Amino acid sequence: QAQPVESGGGSVQSGGSLRLSCVYSEMRSRGRCMGWFRQAPGKEREGVAAIDSSGHTRYAESVKGRFTISQDIAKNTVNVQMNSLNPEDTAMYYCAASNDYYCSFLLHQFPYWGQGTQVTVSS
Repeated sequence: QAQPVESGGGSVQSGGSLRLSCVYSEMRSRGRCMGWFRQAPGKEREGVAAIDSSGHTRYAESVKGRFTISQDIAKNTVNVQMNSLNPEDTAMYYCAASNDYYCSFLLHQFPYWGQGTQVTVSS
């Protein structure tokens, strides 16, 4: 199956910003939800932000007010703008595509995953 591809990760100081992008090609023909997840060392993978084909968004409580997810359907991309980053945001960030219109943060509802892009936030 087509695999999402992430870019934009890097290392920033606390309080800085990063913008991550994901290219997913033709994986939204069913009106798929696209999500961003993250996994820190020793932690379980968790949902961060998601957006459906109509533009409705969902965020984890820990990132509300700091992260903004958006999409450009014509370019087959989904982005997340991450502001006010802190060391707790350090993780591998993954883009994932579901087979459902409904946006959840349940891992089993996202069959298609990118390989991840590393985000490191230092003091």
